[in-house]
Amino acid sequence: MFLFTHPFDIIMVPMQILIFLFTLYFFVIGFCGMWRKKEVKIKTPRKTFALVVAAHNEHAVIGQLVENLKQLNYPKDMYDIYVIADNCTDNTAEIAEKAGALVHVRTHPTKKSKGYALQWMFDRLFKMDKQYDAVCVFDADNLVHPQFLMEMNNRLCKGDKVIQGYMDAKNPYDTWVSGTFAIAFWVICYISHLAKSNIGLSACLGGTGMCFASEILKKHGWQATCLTEDMEFTMKCMAEGIKTSWAHDAIIYDEKPLTFKQSWNQRRRWAQGQFDVGNRFIPKMLKAGWKHKDIRMWDECIYLMQPHFLMISTIFIVISYIQLAFPPFYTNIYNFMPSQLMTAIMLGQYILPMIILIKIRAKWKSWLYMLLYPVFIYSWIPIIFLGFIHRNEHEWSHTQHTRAMSMNDIVGNVKNTKSIEKSIKK
Repeated sequence: MFLFTHPFDIIMVPMQILIFLFTLYFFVIGFCGMWRKKEVKIKTPRKTFALVVAAHNEHAVIGQLVENLKQLNYPKDMYDIYVIADNCTDNTAEIAEKAGALVHVRTHPTKKSKGYALQWMFDRLFKMDKQYDAVCVFDADNLVHPQFLMEMNNRLCKGDKVIQGYMDAKNPYDTWVSGTFAIAFWVICYISHLAKSNIGLSACLGGTGMCFASEILKKHGWQATCLTEDMEFTMKCMAEGIKTSWAHDAIIYDEKPLTFKQSWNQRRRWAQGQFDVGNRFIPKMLKAGWKHKDIRMWDECIYLMQPHFLMISTIFIVISYIQLAFPPFYTNIYNFMPSQLMTAIMLGQYILPMIILIKIRAKWKSWLYMLLYPVFIYSWIPIIFLGFIHRNEHEWSHTQHTRAMSMNDIVGNVKNTKSIEKSIKK
């Protein structure tokens, strides 16, 4: 009770405690991603795959992806490529079919999101005569590392059921926006996904580069149709005790937004979706975690609470500045958490990304983009508040993709170059 020496302490002290605990938790988790466990991999192809791509007006990039998928280092009779031409008004279907994909045309006047398209395709897929051990999902703008299916085969053979691959960037040096977006994804892959995998927690699906054992989709269904269908399905599985595994060497290259407006709109949609999923799953995960005494469920609950944490942190900082501008409004602002600790927290946001850039041997341009990385990070603040305000809106906003590239173009443009060159030569 000695902390509560001012009436406003009733609000500010709990906020400081919450900020301290959340920050400490994220930093401890983050540093667990600074190493990788040694793994003996299964290198014999055993599993069959359906590769599914949901495409809406993707004529500029769909051909390159299909050609890329046809060249994966995996027996060609053990996987097929399916493209969902979803409410397209261009020639996406024709291009995909000409490139060698099995195209399924879908039209619906209202249910237009990727989640609905996947649910529709899975229903069709499991009614076919030919059945597959697993389904992989990609976005139309992706390129896929030649060893992707071998890595997923390895994880499935070891018993994993829901798997997320490493989400790299296809165009990390196009603009400062794509560059800072790429840095953010590299950081998340290490300090969240790899870190949690190292200590037995669940990763989170990222929307692309995902792999599902068919038995999971058949038993539990998809039914993830919100703006962030990947997060929704992650939580749906975790509520059933099925964790999302992380395949660090199963790499996909995703097109990052070129302009700040594209980045803003995409992240706003993610924020809306995360609040939506949080509202529905936070109580469920808390209850399930207590019932099953499963820390993985509580960890996913904390993951869902990240935007709420950012809002609380922002409110605390705003009050801090008000106190400095109009003293002695509230002199006990750091009654629990010293200002030095706040400074350490701020520095930590940049130390971890720099460690990651060193680990992946990033090119000099990425280090230059680090100067603008704070713009990307702090632009999340208004986006999160807008996401909260519009959390009940579910209108899908499509991100236009124009960066047509082949795997040969990737060589020398991103990290993991040696492994790509070696795979391409095989």
